[in-house]
Amino acid sequence: MSSATASDMPVPSQSAPQATTTLASTNFPPINIGTRRSTLAQIQAREVERALKNAYPDRTYNICPVLAQGDRDKVTPLLQLSQGENAKSLWTGELEAMLETGELDIIVHCLKDMPTQLPDNLEIGAILEREDPRDALIISPRLPKGTTLATLPSDATIGTSSIRRAAQLRKQYPEFQFADLRGNIGTRLGKLDAEDSQFSAIILAAAGLKRLGMEDRISQYLSSDNGGMLYAVGQGALAIEIRKNDEAMKQILTNIKCERTTWACSAERALLRALEGGCSVPIGVETSWRKLKTGLATGVEPAKEYGIDGKAIEEEDSLDNQELILKTLVVSVDGKDSVEYETARWIVSTEGAESLGKEAAKALLGKGADKILNKISKEKQWAAQKQLEQPVITT
Repeated sequence: MSSATASDMPVPSQSAPQATTTLASTNFPPINIGTRRSTLAQIQAREVERALKNAYPDRTYNICPVLAQGDRDKVTPLLQLSQGENAKSLWTGELEAMLETGELDIIVHCLKDMPTQLPDNLEIGAILEREDPRDALIISPRLPKGTTLATLPSDATIGTSSIRRAAQLRKQYPEFQFADLRGNIGTRLGKLDAEDSQFSAIILAAAGLKRLGMEDRISQYLSSDNGGMLYAVGQGALAIEIRKNDEAMKQILTNIKCERTTWACSAERALLRALEGGCSVPIGVETSWRKLKTGLATGVEPAKEYGIDGKAIEEEDSLDNQELILKTLVVSVDGKDSVEYETARWIVSTEGAESLGKEAAKALLGKGADKILNKISKEKQWAAQKQLEQPVITT
């Protein structure tokens, strides 16, 4: 079992560009890649850098780590931290300011952390191929190996900073207890593994664990069919933010973007935007592609290509012959009220994907999602106000 080493990895302490990663001499200036300062964020930035280097090996690249507002406060629960205008720039504000001034050429984000409304002069230039978007259950080392949600003790305490995850789990497992858990992945695993830990298990994004090489800590992958969990909008996908007027960068990014991921995430973000939700609202999604049924069956068609072993090489179906399935779920914080909706459509453009997301949002609102979301908004405002009214204790 992996130890919680992510927090021990060396992380640069300044936001200045790190050493150029290739010695190629060109007439082009280096591309400055902005990222949050955490280990995982820098791994993700390196992932984008590798894609760019594969497409443009003669260019030079700098990784520029910046301490985001959301990373500075490791104590305040996200429910309180993500209030009002603050929520829009919790993870992106400082980086976007540097992008606007030209200090950065691009920013690498977890798409999950990006607001659905960006500054007027900025836009998403590319979305890369998605890593596993599912949530994952990580159990305490004191529990039997292979423990799942269904076999956790009835008095189990689950650690998570996401009200989406907690709300969905309360819907399925009302007997569980929940406690706020913040920090990077290494910190969270350390709190789970501690001898005096209050946690029986924690929920994390599978993508982050895989990128950190900690996949072996996953006890159960969670999905609509396994644990009844839908993931966050954009989870598992990396997005590259650019200036709208940077036509050269737009052209560069066309060679590393993933159309399949872009369309799926565009549908998800359009849904979230229409519902006016944020990363701290319990809206779950699940997108997948399904081959369209066309014409009459004529028997098994021979493969177009065969390997040296004589076996057929499986081909990925063209997007022209697939439809996008979008599952959605809105849950009250206590898990007692929920609405869900599933739809599918043949998608051939980003606009079509966004239309699918808007359609799903309209259906959810028609089924009562607005009442759930309005109640959550009022409760968040009340909780934040009560927190502000508490006296500050100094020592």
